Amino acid sequence: MLGFDTIVAVDWSSGNDTGARPRKDAIWAAVNRGGAADAPVYLRNRLVAEEWLCALFAAEQAAGRRVLAGFDFPFGYPTGFAEALTGSHDPLALWDWLAERVEDTPKQNNRFDLAGAINLQLGDGKGPFWFNGLARDIDGLSRRKDGYANPFAEKRQCEALAKGAFTCWQMGGAGAVGGQMMTGLAVLTRLRWQFDVAVWPFQAPKAQFSFIEIWPSLTVGPAPEGQVKDAWQVAEVARQIASLEVDRLATMLDVDAPEEGWIFGLGFEAELSAPPLRNDCFALPAGVHWTPVDEALDLLKDRLTDVTGIETLPATQALGRILAEPVRARRSNPPLPNTAVDGYGFAGGRDAGPHVLPLATGRAAAGDAPGQVKSGQAVRVLTGAALPTGVDTVVLQEDVRVAEGTIRFSGPIKAGANTRQAGEDVIEGQDILAAGRRITPADLALMAATGTRDIQLRKPLRVGILSTGDELVEAGETAVAGQIHDANRPMLSGVVSAFGHTCIDLGRAPDDRAALRARLDAASGKVDVILTSGGASAGDEDHMSALLQEAGAMALWRIAIKPGRPLALGMWQGVPVFGLPGNPVAALVCALVFARPAMDVLAGASWSEPQGFDVPAAFTKTKKAGRREYLRARLRDGRAEVFASEGSGRISGLSWAEGLVELPEPAATVKEGALVRYIPYSSFGL
Repeated sequence: MLGFDTIVAVDWSSGNDTGARPRKDAIWAAVNRGGAADAPVYLRNRLVAEEWLCALFAAEQAAGRRVLAGFDFPFGYPTGFAEALTGSHDPLALWDWLAERVEDTPKQNNRFDLAGAINLQLGDGKGPFWFNGLARDIDGLSRRKDGYANPFAEKRQCEALAKGAFTCWQMGGAGAVGGQMMTGLAVLTRLRWQFDVAVWPFQAPKAQFSFIEIWPSLTVGPAPEGQVKDAWQVAEVARQIASLEVDRLATMLDVDAPEEGWIFGLGFEAELSAPPLRNDCFALPAGVHWTPVDEALDLLKDRLTDVTGIETLPATQALGRILAEPVRARRSNPPLPNTAVDGYGFAGGRDAGPHVLPLATGRAAAGDAPGQVKSGQAVRVLTGAALPTGVDTVVLQEDVRVAEGTIRFSGPIKAGANTRQAGEDVIEGQDILAAGRRITPADLALMAATGTRDIQLRKPLRVGILSTGDELVEAGETAVAGQIHDANRPMLSGVVSAFGHTCIDLGRAPDDRAALRARLDAASGKVDVILTSGGASAGDEDHMSALLQEAGAMALWRIAIKPGRPLALGMWQGVPVFGLPGNPVAALVCALVFARPAMDVLAGASWSEPQGFDVPAAFTKTKKAGRREYLRARLRDGRAEVFASEGSGRISGLSWAEGLVELPEPAATVKEGALVRYIPYSSFGL
């Protein structure tokens, strides 16, 4: 029973409240469900963190999901401490002991006083704890290690093996694990009292909730530029654990450390810190020679995950960017009941027949604070005005005659007519935009109307574009016999930009393996994904696929598609590489069909599928079975025309076309007037 639905990773802090604005050296948490990662959550103090964890666990419990939660502080002390303090070897008895004595508020806690009291209880106040971080003196707790005497081991066995791990006896200063441990164990104990929890490695992780000790620095490297280290690390730890097969997770949890506890992943650092996309993530099932298009797309969809960082920006700067977390309405729309027309407002509906109401002084216009109207009176209202108290119905001004301080109109009119209710569009607190959505101008209006200022966005995906081949020269340069101008790089650069990503030109690489390797090495630290064209097959000069093969991270997908077929997919120093065919038509089709949805996922967006529609054919064609075909096409008079030639080198057909006709795998004879599926370029994002 080691399968887990949800992985949670938490980086802890024993310091005071860190404020409303996310910052480093604070509490951060990350959640990963089935490989789908939520944006890291900033928790400003331990009380907020405990409330958040309780709410999360309650929701997971209600959904019936099993949770593995990792916390970045030790779960146990060196051997002998628990018995000396509580009379029992049981580390969980020590957890209970601490929970009963730790006092914690957002602004202060008693960890230093408690450490001093323990030092005095166990001896003469010389240890095992040290470092008083307060301005006042504390009996039993020194500011430094002067006169320090520790009756226990300085570190646990696992800490001796984990290079750089701090001792749990240090209560303050850089790496103050002792303070994090005291405050953290108190919180985890209360969670144990509320939920069905197993604490590893003291208990077998078979409960609905299992707690493990993590140390993100063990397997996670430096954060990308501009990201908060703690936020990055917990997200990475959650991803690393979520990516493990059940048997590998079981192996890593097979630890015997009944009193001191253990750091999860110790001894498995290389495996856990592998690149986000496994080297075999593009591998096909054994024996498969030709891969159907839908199967290839499903494999990509299942095996890819986001690789971009997160940043906070004003919503006004978010056009075209991808949301990293849902946007929640800060204000209802409309915020108050208001009038939809110019007219006169009053309370309640009216039956058929003539009606006369006294007209109150003043009026209600858009922007006015709501006033009040006495029962039985009417008031002048203008479109968009907040309804005064005592008004819930408006009659159009065209239907009213004003005379001698009264309004006169004929019924019937329903109660609530010509008004808008508060929140009838959006209610405060409602999620209005989902994570993974690319922001549109309409989204900007929605966020502005509901009071949204700053939002969490994915950083743009950096896509490197590289052409390969000795035969290529730049447009405008003299091409000698045997050379051609490089059409793929400008085409793919335009495609990537139209997709909303950042295009980085990697230039042209010759048919030289060493030169291509150097070009890839230089690019790997600058881009998130690489698109190449040419050299993606298995010939003597197909150096791209050969290099990926040498790196142990390449699969040559022979896809049952025309044009296209060979598509080299692999990893280079942790960066995914799409090796597209060299022929421009095939390169564009493969970029649209395969690279576009894959890059959307890598960028943090949802998987995208082009929307096509059936139209009559303005052509005839006989098609063999076994592969899916894409024809350059355009609509004229409601019918799909196709380009005269299907050759992959006929670039003029790409410019002539406005979309693609998709013909499925079965054999078919298309006659004029038969329905075919047409996918406009705009449906691919072009």
